[in-house]
Order: sequence, then structure tokens, then C-alpha cells
Amino acid sequence: MVRNPPQARRDVSGQAHPRDDAPLILTAQLPEHLHARFTALRTAHFPPERNYLEAHVTLFHALPGMCEDEVVSACKAAASEFAPVAAEVAGIMPLGGGTAIRLRSEGMLRLRDELADRFRGLLTGQDQHRPRLHVTIQNKVLAREAKALQEELEGTIPDQPFTFRGLELFRYRGGPWEPVRQFTFRGRATA
Repeated sequence: MVRNPPQARRDVSGQAHPRDDAPLILTAQLPEHLHARFTALRTAHFPPERNYLEAHVTLFHALPGMCEDEVVSACKAAASEFAPVAAEVAGIMPLGGGTAIRLRSEGMLRLRDELADRFRGLLTGQDQHRPRLHVTIQNKVLAREAKALQEELEGTIPDQPFTFRGLELFRYRGGPWEPVRQFTFRGRATA
């Protein structure tokens, strides 16, 4: 639970700024080779007029911006406690009007559950539900276009193990996400 959210933020010079209420997005960091491969697929297949993000795995879509300090604190604690989290690429995932790469990671879902419990009462309806881990590579297209891409990619996305290397926090202002902070897993325990 968030207690006494800050009313002002200070920049590097110490200048106070009004509290920033723009929502926060928390993602799980892919290893560099998968990030590059999935970003290339996204660039090739996502409608270009809406593609201003690289490949990402969203854990929370809209944490309250006023809670940034507590979100940062929770992510720092998780990063110091957990080693890189085991996961697996698990083929193609249809999204109706889009296509994604399906991921599996009970460890990442447990870590996400811990964070969700900490922010209970502050989560949007979407963030109250456990996500299906994935990387969207195509979205908001006609169902037939999505199905064609799924058929084209069938068999080209092998199941393979990997580890999530950390968490990334972004701020959403209606366009490209603003990076806030990265948290690299460096602990001994596994999620």
C-alpha cells in the first residue's frame, strides 16, 4: 500500500516539480538476443503508423504515477532478491486482430503476483488479472491478416528456454513510453 505519496519531485538540480500522475508501465526485460529478434519481427509486421515501441513483455499496464517512489522501491527490492528468472519461448499466440510470441514463466508470474499484492487497491481492472506473458508483434489488423501472419510464422519460432534479466519501468503519456528506470536481477534466489 502506498503511504504519503510525494507531492513534488526534484530533478537533478534539486528543482521541485509537481507530482507526475502519468501512469507507469512495468515490463520484464528480455535477453538481448530475443529482444532484438522480436523487435525485428515487430518492425516487420506491426502497422508502422502505430509502431513506436520495441519488443516488450508488459507486467502492469497502468500503475498510478503518484506511486513512482514506492514502485521503484518494490522493484529494487525484487531485483536485489531474485536471480534472473527462468522462462521459455512457447510459439505463436493469436490475439484476434494481432499476433504475439507466447512466453511461459511461472517464476515471473509469481514475482508479478507479489508486486500485485503490494499494490492491491491501486490496480486497474486490467492489471488486477494475471497476464498471459507475451510479446506483441502485430496488433490492430484485420483478423485475416493476423491469421496469415500466424500461418507464415508457424514453425519459425522454436520453443526455447531463456531468462528474464530484470524489470523496466516506463511512464506513459499517450505516445512512446518514457524510460524511468531499469532493475537488473542480481540476487541468489529464483522466483
